[in-house]
Order: sequence, then structure tokens, then C-alpha cells
Amino acid sequence: MKIDSKSRWKWIVGVLAAIVAAYVLWSALPSGGLPAGIASGNGRIEAVEIDVATKTAGRIKEILVDEGDFVEAGQVLARMDTDQLEAQRRQAEAQLRRAKISIDTAESLVTQREAERKANVAQVEQRRAQLDNAERKLARSEYLVKKNTVSQQVLDDDRASEQAARAAMAAAEAQVAASDAAIGSAKAAVIDAKAAVDAAQATIESITTDINDSILRSPRPGRVQYRVAQPGEVLSAGGRVLNLVDLGDVHMTFFLPTEQAGRVALGSDSRIVLDAVPQYVLPAKITYVSDVAQFTPKTVETEEERQKLMFRIKAQISPELLKKYIKYVKTGLPGRAYVKLSPDATWPANLQLNPPQ
Repeated sequence: MKIDSKSRWKWIVGVLAAIVAAYVLWSALPSGGLPAGIASGNGRIEAVEIDVATKTAGRIKEILVDEGDFVEAGQVLARMDTDQLEAQRRQAEAQLRRAKISIDTAESLVTQREAERKANVAQVEQRRAQLDNAERKLARSEYLVKKNTVSQQVLDDDRASEQAARAAMAAAEAQVAASDAAIGSAKAAVIDAKAAVDAAQATIESITTDINDSILRSPRPGRVQYRVAQPGEVLSAGGRVLNLVDLGDVHMTFFLPTEQAGRVALGSDSRIVLDAVPQYVLPAKITYVSDVAQFTPKTVETEEERQKLMFRIKAQISPELLKKYIKYVKTGLPGRAYVKLSPDATWPANLQLNPPQ
């Protein structure tokens, strides 16, 4: 059958219209038809995981949350058995009281030694007066002996008295020196007792800190992902009790080749579309671009090989949106992330923001 030129043109126009319609539909799909300046990659929703662990070894007394529970910052999640720590604190408190009594005893001893020193100093003065008297008496006797006024026996007696007084003087001075040493020793005992008080107080503070740390609290708002241990289990220091997901930092990690990754700037506008809810377009920001290629070919000498390098990129979901829909956030969901390679790029209609209401 012969087709006239008019029908032929109608057929060509119809084919072109079909091609245009197909292109429009294809460009509306998230996986293709992206305008210039927009790149995309597959990824999964991820969040920062936090391990709630014990600081010291001990037995788990109770766990107050279950898997899937939402928790607030500072909320008590679990408690460790603290009976042994409480006993250690009582022992340290007893040592503190003993150390404080030792300070009073040592200070009393210092007072006593200082009083003894004063008595010894007074005795030195007394012995010095006796020595002066004996020296003057000896001098008179030596003079009178020359005049034959007194006997030699008197001189000998006065000389012995002078020597005895001198020895007594030396003994009294030695007592003063001994008193000084005793005072120094007593003051050292005071310092030692005060140091014992400080040590006991530090021990109490350390044990109290361990007791407080035995109450395991949530460091951030989040959701309990796993109960790693159960009540009654004995854990070593650093033993994990719970695993939390920080729902304040939810992001999608995806990969782009060298040419595109090199044009992504931190803070760039991004979009996330999840496979589970493709009707919603979630706002995000680029918060990380790896400076090391994740998939490196054996050789990178040629331009073709360099284009095979892939770089990891992180798109963080808006914290305001997370806070609003925190109960619906689930990690591990697959989807696709989109990012502007140029600030002047325009989001296509299918990637205009459409968060859940």
C-alpha cells in the first residue's frame, strides 16, 4: 500500500512525540535523566552507633531499657552492682577519720615538744649562770692561792665545780638540740597525717566516681539497638552492655567517580530518596567527602583508569526533620542520594523537596 507524503509526516511527528514523551518519563525517574550539574549514587541510611559499656569490672544489677526503646540524653539505662565499691568507700572513710585523728595527735605532740624545748632553753640559761659563777669562783681561788690566802684544796674544789658546771651547760645545750630535732619530727608527723587525710579523701572521691559510673546513662538521644549483655552477667572493664543508635546524626553514604567527586563541596545541597518511600524527597547536606579513593584499580597511569576511582561521600539528613520524625527513622534502608555539582544547578521537578507531612 502506498503512503502519501501527508500521512508519512503524520507518522514521523507521532514517532517524535512518542520519543519526547518517553524521554520526559525517563528523566522523571530518580535513577536517570539527571540534568547537568546533578550527580547521584546508591547508598543506605546509616547513623552513629554508641556502645554503652562499663568503666570497671562488675556484675550487671539491672537493665532498664529494651531493644527499640527511644532514650534521652542522661537517661539511666542500666545499673551495676556496687556492694563491693560501697564497702571500699566505707573503709576509706574510716581511714579518713583515723587520719584526721592522727593530725590532732601529731599537732599535740608538736606542742609538747615545743614546751620541752622551752624548758631545756631555760635550763641552758640556768646552767650558763652556774658556769659563770663557777668560773668567777675559780678565778678568785687561783688568785688567792698565789697569796697563800686559801689552800690548794679549795682551788681544786673550785676547779672541779667549774668543770662540772661546764659539762652541765653542754648537756643542757644538747637537750635543746634534741628538742629541736623532736619538734622537726613532730611537724613531719603532722605533714604525714595531713597527707594521709588527702590520700583518704582522694580514695573516697575515686570510689564515689566509680559508684556514679556504675549507673550507665545515655550520652545522647537515640534508640536502643542491641542488648549485648543481660542482668547478672559479670563483665570486665569496658564490657559492652547496650548498643545505641544516635538518631541526631543520620546520613546516607554513597560513592561517586573521580570526575564528579572532585566537584562536590562540603555543605552542598543534597537530596535523598528511599526505596521504601519513593514518593518523599528528603533534604540533606554534604558533610564529608573522602580524600582517599575507596575502589582503586591496579594502575592509574591512564585517564580511563583514573575515572574508575570512587570516593565516599556522606549526605546528612536535616536534624530538624529527624527531630520531627524520629520515631520513623530506621537505619539500613536503601535508597539513592543526589548532590549538586554546581551551585547554579537546578533540581528537576522529581527532586523538589517533598518530606513527609
